[in-house]
Parts: sequence; C-alpha cells; structure tokens
Amino acid sequence: MSNRLLALLAFAVGLMSCGNGKPPLDNPSQGSIVVAADESFQPLVTQLVSAYSGIYPNTNFKIVFKPEQEAINMMLQDSARIVFTTRVLKPNERAILDQRKIKGATEKIATDGVALIINKANTDSLITMADLKRIFNGQLKLWGQLKGGNQNSPITLVFDNNNSSNLEFVLKTFNVKDVKNLRIFTTHSNREVIDFVRKNPSALGFIGVNWISDSDEPLSVELAQDLRVMGVSDKENPTKRDDYFQPFQEDLGMQRYPLRRPVYILSRETHPGLGGGLINYIARDAGSLIIRKLGLWPRTPYDRVINLTK
Repeated sequence: MSNRLLALLAFAVGLMSCGNGKPPLDNPSQGSIVVAADESFQPLVTQLVSAYSGIYPNTNFKIVFKPEQEAINMMLQDSARIVFTTRVLKPNERAILDQRKIKGATEKIATDGVALIINKANTDSLITMADLKRIFNGQLKLWGQLKGGNQNSPITLVFDNNNSSNLEFVLKTFNVKDVKNLRIFTTHSNREVIDFVRKNPSALGFIGVNWISDSDEPLSVELAQDLRVMGVSDKENPTKRDDYFQPFQEDLGMQRYPLRRPVYILSRETHPGLGGGLINYIARDAGSLIIRKLGLWPRTPYDRVINLTK
C-alpha cells in the first residue's frame, strides 16, 4: 500500500468518525494502540515497530512483553489490538472473539528457531533430537551421558518463564506431560537465560534466536559473547558434522533446523486501523528486510533485482 493511499484512507476514516460525533479512530498513519508480544520476540518486535513509527511519526505503539498466554489474553480481553505469537488461536479462544462478532485476522510473518545455548567452557556443542527427548523424558540426566560430553555435571534446563512460548514449544515437541522430575530452572526473560548460562557451565538454555542473531545490533553481539549455539540433528545416529544444524537463517528457511516454529500476528481490529497498517508493512518487502536482518526467515522473502550490464 503506497504512502499516498494510506494518507487518503486516513482522511476518509477521519471524516467518517468526525461526522458521527465519536472520537476519531486510529488509522494506518496516525493514532495509538497497544501491541502485546511474547517476550522471546522482543528484539524483533521492537525493531519492526520502531521502523514503522519512523515512517509515520504520528503513530504511537505501547508495546507490552509478556509470556505468550498472557499476551494472547490481553488481545482477547481488548487490552491489546494485536499480538505477536508462535501459534494461532485455540477453539475456545476463537470463540471469545466470535461471541463479540469480531472476525479478527491471523498473519504468519516468519519462521523462528528456538536456540539451544551452552557455556563456552562446555565443548559438547552437538546434540540429537533423540537425546533431547531422552533428557526431557528423564532418561539422560548428566552431560557425560551424551556423546562428546566433557563433564559429569547434571544437565540444568533453563527457560525464560513458566508460561513462555519457548517452554511450551519444547514440551509439546517432546510430548512432555510432567516436569516434576526434570531439572528445570526458569528466569524472567531471555536475557536472564543468557546470563545464567554464561555463569553456569552445566546449563542448557533455550531462547528465541533473534536475541543473538543480529550482527548489526551491539546488544545482540554482546549477548552472544561467551556462548555456544548447539547444532541439532534429527537423525538418530548422525555420522558427520553436516548432519547438525543451527537455528540460523538458511537452515530455518530450508526447514533443516528441527526446533523451528512460526511467528504470527493475531489481530482483533474491526476497522482499517493502525494494527492493519503495521501488519501490511511487515508483510511487505520492508518488513521482510528487518526480519531477515534479525536472522529469521520471512514468510515473503525479499527479492533483490540486479541488472547486469556489459
């Protein structure tokens, strides 16, 4: 959608709202809304919203980062207009919007990866999905039980929150019903997971890869220091290093990294508003470039046209 078209749309919406005596509605180029997001997507959401606000300075976004379920609840309760998540609405959640006659919208914008991070002193940087399943089933408890393990310390599984999308995704992937017998430690953020792993050689941390994959962002570079990102293989008995993949762009796009997941924007917007403007921006080339910059795989890859002349 061109800037001129957005301006015309804003003008038309303004006329309609002023004519009936109600406060003017927000539109794609001006207004204020609340955006909720799972905390694991904080770097991604912050950069996307900042870029959009730079184009349309009369817009204001209040971003609230929460565990995924709490973020979705904010949208369902009309405390947020849109929400960034790793899943679509469940039937009981969809029913809440249906009762209020809100059609809403669901837009997949990218493929993300849950990164497995370890302390730099831990040289066991390769793991299989089968071994991860044994860890979450309680069959493997020590690093020394893994092939290539260089320590006999207990494996401490570190997540950002009891209700986070990272934890929910991993438990669902390995069909874990009960965590009482697992050595799981939860912090309050992805950044705290990184700090914990830095200080504890026996820790195995789970974070959203966008926290450490933007080489142009000083904070991302700083956070990635003194860490190893594990390579993961979905083969039972991998025979070479090339059988393992890390959660970086090409391996996400080619669907080679096993612990990949979608990124969605869910909206409850009922008029052509600011939420829809942001979603359209993210789904277009400009948004795809930012998603690529953060190391994720955009749903609509940006196509560069290069003209070669003699």
